[in-house]
Amino acid sequence: MSTPVSRRALLTTAALAAGGAFGQEPPAPPTPPPPPRFGTAAPKRTMPTLCVYSGNLAKVPYFQLGDIASQLGFDGVDLTVMIGGHVDPRVTNVDLVRAFEAIRGSGLEVPMIATSITGPQDSTAFPVLYLTGRSQVPLFRLGYWPYGQTVSIQQRLIQARQDLVQLLPLAQRSTITAMVHNRAGGYIGQSVWDTQEVISTIDPRWVGYCYDPAEATAEGGLGGWESALRLALPRLRALVLQDFYWSKAPASASDWQMTKCPLGEGMVDWDKFFSIVAGSGFTGPISIYQQYVVQDSLGAITRDLEFARRHVQKAWAPQASR
Repeated sequence: MSTPVSRRALLTTAALAAGGAFGQEPPAPPTPPPPPRFGTAAPKRTMPTLCVYSGNLAKVPYFQLGDIASQLGFDGVDLTVMIGGHVDPRVTNVDLVRAFEAIRGSGLEVPMIATSITGPQDSTAFPVLYLTGRSQVPLFRLGYWPYGQTVSIQQRLIQARQDLVQLLPLAQRSTITAMVHNRAGGYIGQSVWDTQEVISTIDPRWVGYCYDPAEATAEGGLGGWESALRLALPRLRALVLQDFYWSKAPASASDWQMTKCPLGEGMVDWDKFFSIVAGSGFTGPISIYQQYVVQDSLGAITRDLEFARRHVQKAWAPQASR
């Protein structure tokens, strides 16, 4: 375990490291021994960590997140560090470490954060990644690159790759791994195949996948989600759990839309999905999203957690007994 370091020392180190023009490329990561790490590392696990996506509890202040998530039965928190999230990245030095401490003080883990970062041009990227990585939070979810209509698909993939390559030194220096979420609907990563083209030659220690079976099923249909999952497995770092079904858009006779719903009530093949992931040896974090509207939000969160835990225990128990 690393030597304890005060919050003040951590923030002072981050402030000094962030000095100078942000646009300049940061120094290369140091050679072994590795830089000091701050905070408390999560224990080695044989089962995935079931986390609440903190956006599900948007009205709960970050200093109460751990207590509420613990009462609901979660193992950890997937913390939103973005404008409108639990920690505003523009005031990272004030809130981020405090948020980690508050959640861990409730006995929960913080294995990942969700951000809107897509490259080093984001002035909040360095302080967010540095403080997160040095607090022993190993993963951060990247933001999204819309394909748009102004450039070709191939050119947009090249742009995304350039962003990631330029972001890589920050990830290395902070000892934290970036993750691409396969968001459906016109974003790079929607099919996983496009992400693979972007990251295939980048060191897998620093860039991986945050795989979402609902988004993959929406984009891949009957068998595409499984092919996408198998492609992602060697770099799989985290999972996002959602479910959905297709419904007609309001006031339309022809337009279909992706309608989110409670886990198990939609189109995701959960038994097959969990069987494949468990068989791969995955034990990383699982973030449970709730992007559907219900009157009893906490009750719905609890039901989704119970659904996920049943499937995780069923799928991972044979793996753990080996």
